[in-house]
Amino acid sequence: MKSLEEILKGIEHVDEKAMEEAWGCWDSLCKPLRGLGWLEEVLVRLAGIYGTPHPHPDKRAVVIMGADNGVVKEGVTQTDSSVTIQVLENMGDRLSTACVMCNLAGCELFPVNIGALTDGKHPRIQNRAVRHGTGNIAEGPAMSREECIRAILTGADVVRGLKEEGYQLIVTGEMGIGNTTTSSACAAVLFDQEAETVTGRGAGLSTEGLERKVKVIKKAIAVNRPDREDAIDVISKIGGLDIAGMVGCYLGAAYCRMPILIDGFISAISAYLAGMLCETAKEYMICTHCSAEPASRLVVGRLGMTAPLQAGMHLGEGTGAIMALSMIDQALNVYYHLTTWDGGKVEAYTHQV
Repeated sequence: MKSLEEILKGIEHVDEKAMEEAWGCWDSLCKPLRGLGWLEEVLVRLAGIYGTPHPHPDKRAVVIMGADNGVVKEGVTQTDSSVTIQVLENMGDRLSTACVMCNLAGCELFPVNIGALTDGKHPRIQNRAVRHGTGNIAEGPAMSREECIRAILTGADVVRGLKEEGYQLIVTGEMGIGNTTTSSACAAVLFDQEAETVTGRGAGLSTEGLERKVKVIKKAIAVNRPDREDAIDVISKIGGLDIAGMVGCYLGAAYCRMPILIDGFISAISAYLAGMLCETAKEYMICTHCSAEPASRLVVGRLGMTAPLQAGMHLGEGTGAIMALSMIDQALNVYYHLTTWDGGKVEAYTHQV
């Protein structure tokens, strides 16, 4: 396994020439110029990542980082921590929402236990726990700085392994009871926002529960005093192992020159943190949807990206990003099968100023 410093130094910019050639291909097709919006943009991004104007992201992997959060003890969730490992087990049996969606999207889901309270039993679960659950951020740090770096490297190593198996595109996702609390805490610190502004009901909190969640986030920030300029300090003090693992997935994908799809709020916070560690890594990220969590739009904006899907989704498990694969498939479909201006016997459109 490479060091974090080696990974960060090894991330290169995408191929601008391949992107220009892909735009040229789009403009040669018989349709209004740039008429497909995000569909054209995402294919051009794929061209730059792969270094060819003819990208074929055929083999796709959904990586789910599963971890438990000690802050659950503060009553910030509707369910207890036992749900985390049970959903990972369900993923092993291909029973979860994301797994059902994968069947239609033509991708394979890989559940990774990076920090659940117990190891998974299903053989499809990768048990790579850095520690079994984090500390309660209302009382102290979630983990040590060293554990955070190990979790980041674990995420990067999972992606490296998938690359070696022939996978060409990564979808990020997570499973961890309490992780909207940790993500909202990170958002409050990173973007200098009041906890009330960036905190939502997660998987279904009552109004009373939401008020308690906000108070806990404020307490966690006051107790830990994270440095917003230091991504690893923020993650280790008020984040979670699932967040750290996804940060590693983003960095690992960029290092391996693979596109990686950002899911919802928690995935987007992880993407932002990865971008803090290496700005160039953002060139390999593709934003897919804006979740119903209050801070989701804020994070997407701070990433400097746009989200094509605004469907009110907030389920997690990578479901929004899996849904966006259908849009990517349509982009590929049109790009490779639409006739040219000559073939359609239509005079070519030109770019107007």
